[in-house]
Amino acid sequence: MTEDTAATTAVPGQRDPATASREPTQDHVTVSMPAEGAYLSVLRTATAGLAARLDFTLDEIEDLRIAVDEACAMPLSQAIPGTNLACAFDLGAEDMTITVSVTAAQPQLPARDTFAWTVLSALAGTVDSRLGDGDQVAIVLCKQRENLAPGHSGSRSG
Repeated sequence: MTEDTAATTAVPGQRDPATASREPTQDHVTVSMPAEGAYLSVLRTATAGLAARLDFTLDEIEDLRIAVDEACAMPLSQAIPGTNLACAFDLGAEDMTITVSVTAAQPQLPARDTFAWTVLSALAGTVDSRLGDGDQVAIVLCKQRENLAPGHSGSRSG
């Protein structure tokens, strides 16, 4: 895992230009691992740690953990065996953009009219998908941090 403290450019085809134009990225973290479901716990943990660093609420952190898991499941089914899943985290002052991508033999965008897409959108906020260079399939999540009143603990009340 790498972390650059200056605004940097992600792996080609992974950075969302719309996000880049809104505000400068504070940090960029990239994780690459085998494109296998057994490694998704690493991404869930990284997601939670980075979201906590940005002062996301406990609810938002849990939503992001679940969203990353769901977002990875979509392109993983298309991944060429033996290739990697790449996950880029762009951390802003008030938001986190997460791009997960794999190399696919016959890349296809996931259907947006499914229950899984609806759940993903509810958990992550903004969700997009794209095809990139080199047969890449990517899912992009962008979660805005809630504006909290002072003294809010970030946990759900019964």
